[in-house]
Amino acid sequence: MAAEKVAFITGGNKGLGLETARQLGKLGITVVIGSRNLENGKAAAEKLKSDGVHAEAIRFDVLNPADYQAVYDYFDKHYGHLDILINNAGISKEAFGPNKTSTTSAEVLHDTFDTNFFGVIQITQTLLPLIRKSQAGRIVNLSSILGSNTLQATPGSPIYESKAFAYDASKAALNSFTVHLAHELKGTTIKVNSAHPGWVKTDMGSDAAPMEIPDGAKTSVRLATLPDDGPTGGYFHMDQTLPW
Repeated sequence: MAAEKVAFITGGNKGLGLETARQLGKLGITVVIGSRNLENGKAAAEKLKSDGVHAEAIRFDVLNPADYQAVYDYFDKHYGHLDILINNAGISKEAFGPNKTSTTSAEVLHDTFDTNFFGVIQITQTLLPLIRKSQAGRIVNLSSILGSNTLQATPGSPIYESKAFAYDASKAALNSFTVHLAHELKGTTIKVNSAHPGWVKTDMGSDAAPMEIPDGAKTSVRLATLPDDGPTGGYFHMDQTLPW
């Protein structure tokens, strides 16, 4: 009998993370959602269970150092491995609009990078020994098209006039992590990719966004369930490759 497949989704108690958990769960994958507030996480897991998904919730606050080891211990004790890591948790502390790079504060830069970049690296490095025990590990880093330096520098591109320096730079750095980790792991069965979900109606995306949450989760789900001959070290929206 095949080992039970299990996925960990950071920031999985609402929005894209919750929908990603739902869609993975519908494929028969056990989903564990990480939530800064455990009660919110448990409530989200109950919603998933009522939808027929095998779901669990654990506390994971990117800014709490003790939570990293606790997450490792949870998966090591209950499953002995981890098949899918979706680094979904992220923040933006800026307004998306006119370019204010010259006045972006050090505090905003540090806070944004702590969650969107350093936290992703730390949880990935912490859990990687368990992902190595999977027959086909998948790591999905939730990036954004706003992290594409190529498109940011190309007049006339869809994002050329949209500059939120701290957020954009954190996602560009995250893309670099994807490239470097995928290269290190290229001789293994683990695949590492960056996902641009699209502009989605979430707390961050606002009601002005054109995409609904179920469509926004599709790229993460696709990359989390890639076949053995699927890509690694890429940057995708749906099945479209984005320029770095």
